[in-house]
Amino acid sequence: MAYVGKVTDDQLGRIFAHDLRAQGAVYLTAMAPNGNGAETGRCIVLVTPDGERTLNTYLGSSEHLEAADIDEAMMADAEWIFLEGYRFDGPESHAAFARAIAATKGAGGKVAITLSDPFCIDRHRDAFARMLREDVDLLFANRAEMTSMYGTDDFDQALSRAAAEVEIVVGTDSENGATVVCGADRWQVPAIPTEVADATGAGDLFAGAFLWGLTNGYELETCARMANVAASEIISHIGARPEADLRALFRDHGLL
Repeated sequence: MAYVGKVTDDQLGRIFAHDLRAQGAVYLTAMAPNGNGAETGRCIVLVTPDGERTLNTYLGSSEHLEAADIDEAMMADAEWIFLEGYRFDGPESHAAFARAIAATKGAGGKVAITLSDPFCIDRHRDAFARMLREDVDLLFANRAEMTSMYGTDDFDQALSRAAAEVEIVVGTDSENGATVVCGADRWQVPAIPTEVADATGAGDLFAGAFLWGLTNGYELETCARMANVAASEIISHIGARPEADLRALFRDHGLL
């Protein structure tokens, strides 16, 4: 597993790089030089008693990821790449995405993306629409993102429209669970009832677990069940890193 993202060669950037590599991830993106006017990005998250959160984000040097930061050989070696829609903001971001996609698809790999936020869709609607039609093999989006992308208040209609363009579509809907659509096949996977302490990271853990299942050969419905287990774990406590062994939880739910 490898990660591509821009940080500055400052204290926070060095901690980020160290912690990421300590988790076993390959991280080779060149750091922005310290003192260039942008520090390493960060986010302050305020969590209310009902588990909902407000994010105050400073993008910092992450906004300046560019095509030159994309290692084409690494992309070509990937079975899947996962693109973060938030990272579409930035002066050179579209070119970076294009280079990563071209290298991956050119070598037979596949592309997954999360739309991230309705406001992000509003800023880049045409570019997202073109990417979904031409390049994306797996789409992750929640109800608000999916309906925003396809200009309808009807979640099912938005899912169907997405499935006409993308091979695998995964729509999440909070306590209503997730819907997976692949061609004529459709699965409705219930959420795991959980007392929400902090919703931060639910979408990220959902997508990560789904992709883990997919790249390890599990059926799409099982991937979605794994994803719901991971999301349930992360929202049950404060903080966006799992506190339990996710594989053990998958086994507990009969998924391994």
